[in-house]
Amino acid sequence: MERESMEFDVLIVGGGPAGLAAAIRLKQLNAETNVCLIEKGGEIGAHILSGAIMDPRAMNELFPDWKERNAPLETLVTEDRFVMLSETGGTQVSNALLPNCFVNHGNYIISLGNLCRWLGQQAEALGVEIYPGFAGAELLYNDDGSVKGVATGDMGVGHDGKPTPAYQPGMELLAKYTLFAEGCRGHLGKQLEEKFNLRKGVDPQVYAIGIKELWEIKPEQHVKGLVMHTAGWPLASDTYGGSFCYHYGDNLVAIGYVVGLSYSNPYLSPFEEFQRYKTHPKVRPMLEGGKRISYGARAIAAGGLQAMPKLVFPGGALLGDDAGMFIGSRIKGSHTAIKSGMLAAEAVIEALGSGRSSDELVSYPQKFRDSWIFEELHKARNFKPWMSKGLYLGSLMFGMDQVLFRGKAPWTLHLSADHLKLKKAANCTPINYPKPDGVISFDRLSSVFLSNTNHEENQPCHLTLKDPDVPIKVNLALYDAPEQRYCPAGVYEILRDDAGNNPRLQINAQNCVHCKTCDIKDPTQNINWVVPQGGEGPVYPGM
Repeated sequence: MERESMEFDVLIVGGGPAGLAAAIRLKQLNAETNVCLIEKGGEIGAHILSGAIMDPRAMNELFPDWKERNAPLETLVTEDRFVMLSETGGTQVSNALLPNCFVNHGNYIISLGNLCRWLGQQAEALGVEIYPGFAGAELLYNDDGSVKGVATGDMGVGHDGKPTPAYQPGMELLAKYTLFAEGCRGHLGKQLEEKFNLRKGVDPQVYAIGIKELWEIKPEQHVKGLVMHTAGWPLASDTYGGSFCYHYGDNLVAIGYVVGLSYSNPYLSPFEEFQRYKTHPKVRPMLEGGKRISYGARAIAAGGLQAMPKLVFPGGALLGDDAGMFIGSRIKGSHTAIKSGMLAAEAVIEALGSGRSSDELVSYPQKFRDSWIFEELHKARNFKPWMSKGLYLGSLMFGMDQVLFRGKAPWTLHLSADHLKLKKAANCTPINYPKPDGVISFDRLSSVFLSNTNHEENQPCHLTLKDPDVPIKVNLALYDAPEQRYCPAGVYEILRDDAGNNPRLQINAQNCVHCKTCDIKDPTQNINWVVPQGGEGPVYPGM
């Protein structure tokens, strides 16, 4: 069956804050612009997960009347706490000693998924064509090599790769310009970086994994507007990471843990570290008697300005976290994502207005460099490099960077790729994690259940292996199969026969929450995450 095709002025791949802001801005600037947005989740917001605290700066620019439009920015931050934890206690750092990047006065605690649902409504009201449940699976090129659009994934393909009776070919979506806003470690963005050599002259991108739960707690434990971050226990001081805990809404708490994927011990499990964190005496009393509502995980591009790829290529551009615009020191990226979408939209409208198509949107990188996004990224550029030196030295040096130099130190530090950092298992000590109690701490499978993740089992596995022998011959032999531990969803298992011999890797792809951690941390880069059938994966309510 041949693919059908549709043509647009602009195609946007990804229905997160960057993609939706780009769509809205395009229509605001020229209502006649024909804009299509596709989203791999079954609905806008289904795959969106973030802490999240939002700096409203970009929203003020996109919709100055967002309050009158009832945008879901509801809980204003009322208190900041930063606590250094030991195993049995903790010390709150005086706010007077915190760099400005840790101050959240004027910001809002939100559900980023709910905000994206609202942005989707605004975009549709302006005339944007939005197609949820359609995953951008393949890049399409013009004869001159420029990007001409994407093809959505075929539906109804069996596990053996052959069409089933329910087979439907994907659609070819063609455009004068295609904007990629897939989020962190975008499947197509990764291919574009290689095709157009977009990473030439920049650092490797580095990442963290963020794991989050949404709880409804007892009213007497709820402090609406409270923002608490911690560092220290349970992670060793040489491992980057820490927690977030945000009180908002009606007795809701967004609680989570971030672990840098540059860690070296293959026995470390970010999921288990998070579960252990919740048992701390400064955290457990807040959750006791409460109810866990939802669970999810996603990777975060944390390399900063020096790890950002070139933003444009013939026929399109990278937006938001597809380009690594997360501000690590502020633990924020939604405002920069929205602004990047707006800047790209302005460049597109200029290009279309002058009769151009399929060339490089050269004004977009210039607009980025002239914007406050660049200013924020430049100020924070040494955060992750300093913190990779260890908690105490990193905190001291970054504090000096921000206080003494105000983020304008005359040097820029650099990083190396996360997958190169694992040590051999023989040189590391296993970590003995406590069993979950089912009240405060939980196992992976019960957690994945709360993410509402679903994949049709009779389809090609979207977690592909470049070499099927590597998981046993390399990962198991040298690193004791770290994929069993860095995956927060129980996707990877080493199975053996009844005698305990003949190990093999089993991939439970139906559990995948699309966090991309395996694609990032696999020590030989043997795992390649590709999109499953459109509409599948997690469905995050209120995350």
